[in-house]
Amino acid sequence: MTTESPTGISAEFQNHLRSECEHKLNETVFTHSSSHFCRGTFDGWLCWPDTEAGITVHQPCPEFISGFDPTRTAYKICNKNATWFKHPISGAVWSNYTTCINHEDYNWTQQINNIYQTGYLVSFIALLLSIAILTYFKSLRCARNTLHTHMFTSFAINNLLWLLWYRLVVEHPSVVLHNGWWCQILHVVLHYFLLTNYAWMLAEGFYLHTLLVFAFTSEDTLVRWSWTLAWSTPLVVISLYTLLRISNDHTSECWINESPFTEVLVVPVCMSMALNLVFLCNIVRVLWVKLQAGPSHLSNSTPSRTLLQAFRATLLLLPLLGLHYLLTPFRPPKQHPWEPFYEVVSATTSSFQGLCVATLFCFLNGEVVAQIKRRWQFMFFRTRANSYTATTVSFVRSTAGPGDNEDKV
Repeated sequence: MTTESPTGISAEFQNHLRSECEHKLNETVFTHSSSHFCRGTFDGWLCWPDTEAGITVHQPCPEFISGFDPTRTAYKICNKNATWFKHPISGAVWSNYTTCINHEDYNWTQQINNIYQTGYLVSFIALLLSIAILTYFKSLRCARNTLHTHMFTSFAINNLLWLLWYRLVVEHPSVVLHNGWWCQILHVVLHYFLLTNYAWMLAEGFYLHTLLVFAFTSEDTLVRWSWTLAWSTPLVVISLYTLLRISNDHTSECWINESPFTEVLVVPVCMSMALNLVFLCNIVRVLWVKLQAGPSHLSNSTPSRTLLQAFRATLLLLPLLGLHYLLTPFRPPKQHPWEPFYEVVSATTSSFQGLCVATLFCFLNGEVVAQIKRRWQFMFFRTRANSYTATTVSFVRSTAGPGDNEDKV
């Protein structure tokens, strides 16, 4: 029996498939009356049986190859001279797997991946700019903006990891098939920071709620509690998720496939969204009561304008951040007319989250805009003043007499 060795799967897995094929072929006896047949072979992916000369044999496409549709079939040609068909260019014995690829589906998947990568890149740049702004201006350093900075950092790292995931894993099927330790670790770390995104959103909601309802709470204490819980709680969740997948042997293909244990990640996210919704509803109630009591009552207990701005930003951001998770139970089946729409909405809301966070909490923040305007005006007028001073000195020197600078005795 001859063997061929196309690349793309691990040597260990390939040896396992080869062993199974050899065992199967040794137990199979070619019963056709003709003595002209191609001997069974393993091509590195599939096991092809003994085939009569002049016959084309078909098999379902392998499921373990990323991008292959297992409902389609690959085929191998046994020539009339009882030899397997050879590729006209390479001259090697060849099995035709080109029919395994649904080109329309493949192109559509590439477009969706491009949306993800574009969104994550734009969001990453916007978040870095936001972090730079909040750390550069000393007047913006306060408890609320400290929370914003931590949230921006969480989103920025997560977006960077998603970009690495698409560039280093998704676009390289061989990496997925080899299932190296580094891509499995990347999956775990990526989802840890995904959880921290929602943990920090919950911290934002908790901060606003506590500041309004319990007006005399120390803001520094709130920041410390938020820092501890937002970074440590996701670590517990991701550890449980990792242990469950490893113990149940759901570790193939860089963990890229859906797992029953994904619910371990989805449930905390939905819980954080639900808690934030409760916080925001209670904030609306308290604000309404205090506004009914009069503006002076509100201003005496809390910084009303700042609080209302932060509340509006959080209220706008909350449904957007969890939209793709809210849509998860309603995911249409394959080939459904609504599937493309679902994929576009999910890709857009997921990848552009960071941009929305940066825009609502930084770029549209009144304090940030005011600081940037002051800095711009200072730089502009200082440049104008320096230019005016230099021009004046030059003019005075040019009009001075030749003896004006001589020492007088």
